[in-house]
Amino acid sequence: MLNKIKETASFIQNILKETPDFAIILGSGLGALKDEVEAIHTLEYQDIPNFPQTTVVGHGGKLIYGTLEGKKVLLMSGRFHYYEGHDIQTVTFPVRVFHLLGIKKLIVSNAAGGVNPDFKVADIMLINDHINLMPEHPLRGRNLDELGPRFVDMSEPYSKTMLNNALETAQEENIPVHQGVYLALQGPTFETPAEYGMVRALGGDAVGMSTVPEVIVAKHQGMDCFGLSIITDLGGPDIAFAVSHDEVLQAANKAMPGVIKIVKGVIRKTS
Repeated sequence: MLNKIKETASFIQNILKETPDFAIILGSGLGALKDEVEAIHTLEYQDIPNFPQTTVVGHGGKLIYGTLEGKKVLLMSGRFHYYEGHDIQTVTFPVRVFHLLGIKKLIVSNAAGGVNPDFKVADIMLINDHINLMPEHPLRGRNLDELGPRFVDMSEPYSKTMLNNALETAQEENIPVHQGVYLALQGPTFETPAEYGMVRALGGDAVGMSTVPEVIVAKHQGMDCFGLSIITDLGGPDIAFAVSHDEVLQAANKAMPGVIKIVKGVIRKTS
């Protein structure tokens, strides 16, 4: 695996010729952010050695390098999920590559189900912590000593500096936001009412099928992370609304202008 990571990083580095300031992973329906980037290079996943392929509607399949708010960014338009059949090392492969490219900061976004009673559909939640209930841990197995330590400090999974920059931006732009805990499950089924209730009982404010493995691997490598969720549906023991992937994408589109402003603010304000 390490040799493949190095091969992929070398391929990308030979094209970029410089080190991006941020890596950004876009979640379901959040692809409009790529239109804000002044692209310098666009690489199809299929053209990158060893790179996985995405199979989910709402996820592109391109690595876009360019500038945003005066900073150099490498943006993943389309992420990989455990539920697609990838093993967890494949899901987190791009984050390994980002580290070898010299990137120190990671921004992740996702669509999530809200279980906090204060949340509404299309709200934005800034992630301040997470709970990992994925069935496989991305650091299980022999440790890649070149990339990080065996045991990883997770006392600050999401950068307080970037979180504060996001809150400051939201206030300046009059964008209502919540803070909360994101709980990761395997998927691909949306949760039952009882499962939504379990998420809330365990301390989650929102639940989804991604993000946490990527953040764990980023922290293993010493990267700083910022994450946000768009609340695309609501659930709980007393809530039994039907939900579809199309509705998730519609809610994500509604929240997109605010998400773009917040991400831009985080990039602009974070040195």
